[in-house]
Amino acid sequence: MDALIVYPKNKEQMAALKAVMKAMKISFEQKSEVYPDYVIKGVKESLKQAEEGKLTPYIGFRDVLKVFR
Repeated sequence: MDALIVYPKNKEQMAALKAVMKAMKISFEQKSEVYPDYVIKGVKESLKQAEEGKLTPYIGFRDVLKVFR
């Protein structure tokens, strides 16, 4: 059988989804994605660098090799 991944926008939607699935005896599991602090810090730093124009765009593997020559 197929599986669904849903993204409720708020707690009310989450509660309604759970209630419907329980009423219909549909099994489900709930997962929350929590990222480590170092990942969040790295993403924020990269976004800041992008805004400041300090990032070099990746065009292809050959361009990466040119950096090491």
